[in-house]
Parts: sequence; structure tokens; C-alpha cells
Amino acid sequence: MISKKSSPKLMTLSHGAGCACKLPAAEIHALLAELGPAEDPRVLVGNETADDAAVYQLDGERAVVTTADFFTPVLDDPYDFGRVAAANALSDVYAMGATPLVALNLVAWPLESLGRDALRDVLRGGADVAREAGVAIVGGHSIDDPEPKYGLAVTGVVDPGRILRNSTALAGHDLFLTKPIGAGVATTALKRGMASRELMTSAVEVMTTLNRSAAEAAHTVGASAVTDVTGFGLLGHLYELTNASGLSARVNATSVPMLPGVLDLVRASEATIAGGTRRNRRWLEQFVSWGAGVDEPHRWLLCDAMTSGGLLMAAPPDSDAPGTRIGTVEPGFPGAIRVE
Repeated sequence: MISKKSSPKLMTLSHGAGCACKLPAAEIHALLAELGPAEDPRVLVGNETADDAAVYQLDGERAVVTTADFFTPVLDDPYDFGRVAAANALSDVYAMGATPLVALNLVAWPLESLGRDALRDVLRGGADVAREAGVAIVGGHSIDDPEPKYGLAVTGVVDPGRILRNSTALAGHDLFLTKPIGAGVATTALKRGMASRELMTSAVEVMTTLNRSAAEAAHTVGASAVTDVTGFGLLGHLYELTNASGLSARVNATSVPMLPGVLDLVRASEATIAGGTRRNRRWLEQFVSWGAGVDEPHRWLLCDAMTSGGLLMAAPPDSDAPGTRIGTVEPGFPGAIRVE
């Protein structure tokens, strides 16, 4: 729940909120292409498919999964900021079908302006979520920085034969989403002083919910591909999944679950649209075709640069997959998405 005590306005020190401060997807993809893949046969998942974490094989039964994720404040409350950041970092490991084991704190903090107590609350929030996940935080690294940032580097383990990837979707499988979108709109509205307490309570609940059970269900139902939905928005991460799988997708805009009230916020004011969301939409215009009935608020929300979203999975249409069915995977031009 949101802390009732007075807390520093963390977001006033941040140029962006959470995953909305990510570098543009097009720039990241171009840079990774220039660097090329890792030249080690034990690297089972590298940067070639823009997957959620790297996977390194130790032996026939074990592979290490490793990721790092940190960002600027997504909330004003330090404790809840820590909780959200930890859940977001752990999500990358869950999205690979792995079990997180240990983590390191990643901290950039303006001690002079925010003080030690607020940092302690951030770390306490991260530790509480890590404890819920059964993860030990065993150290970390910190720097002095005028803009606060927090996250985790997480290490996990997975059976090499049970890795969930974003590059193995099958045509004919349906798309399922396990959390509502719109957290980016909610946090941007908070930064603008436009968010209700009810909306933020819902948003914090969504962002601090671990994707552990959703990942377990993905294994159970035979999901062919999985990724999590964060800073590149639902359509951005769907593009990465379908492009890596050599397939296209069709999405029903009105089937996509959204946080209550975010659609009305976008309809009322485009000031609730994060800069990261605007970058996402510009990038995605080359891959997405919109049906005439899809209005502007829905288009913005489907590109919402959100933090700690749910898992997006391709699974058999007759399966008991978790979440909401939002579309289908189809043969077609790799990465092409039709929204109706």
C-alpha cells in the first residue's frame, strides 16, 4: 500500500518516470546490432533477439540467467519506489522461465537533498519484495547523483530445456496479457498532479505484484513465447516478440486490460502521455497498422511506457493461459502488428 507518512517528492528530481526514461528502442536496437552477438557457445540467449535477460549454460541441467534493471523514481514515496523497482527487475528473470536467486542493489542517490532516511526506505522496499520472491540481496553499488535511481542486478537459474524465450512464438497461438496497462499514464499523471489516490493505489498494486505465478503458468500451459511489458509499451514488446519469431500479430484494442481511469485521463489531457510513450509510438508507426475504429487514446495507451507490467505470452488458444486474451500470432511479415 502507499505509505501514509510524509515523503520527499522524488519525482520532482527526475526527468522521466521509471521505465519511461529508457533510451529509445530504435537506438538500443541499432547499438546492439553494431556490437554483434557474444561469441561463446555457452551463451544460450544473448542480445540478438532483445530478450528480457541473458542465459549462460553451466552444464546439461543448469543455466545462469542474469539481468540488470534500474530507473528514476516512478513514485514519490521512497518505500513504494523501492518495491516497484525490485519487482520490475525480478520480472526479467521470471519472463525467461527462471528462478531468481540473488540480487545486487544499484543505487544513485543525492544524499544532500534527499538524505539517508529516504534511501533507507527505498532499500527497505526493495528488500521486502526480494524477500517475498525468496531472493537474497547480497551487496550492490552506489554513487552520488543529483537524480535518484534505483534497481537490481538479478541472477537466477533455469533448466536449459525450460527457457521461456521471446523468439519462439508459434503461428496460431493466442496472445495473453497478465496485467493491465496504463501505469505509465498513471505515474505521469502523478508527476503532473492529475492522478487520484484511487488510481495510484491500483497502479502501485499492479507494479509491485510479482510475475512469478504468471511465469509458472506459462510453463504449465505450454506457452511458445514470453516477454514482459515495460518501457517500450505493449506494442513495442509485442513487436520484439513477433520480429524475433519471424511472425506477425493481430491485437484487439478493446480487449486489452487497462488500469481504471487511465483512458479518461488520456482523453482529458495529453499531458498524461510520457515522453517515452511518444518515442515508442513514433518508432512503432513503421510496424503497426491501425484499424479505423481505434481511437487516439487507445493508440497512446497501447504504446504506454510503463513500469513493472505483466507477462505477454503466446499460448495455445485452447489453453488455460493466465490473464486476458488480447490477440493472435499469425504468419506474415516479421514484426508487423495489426490493431483493430
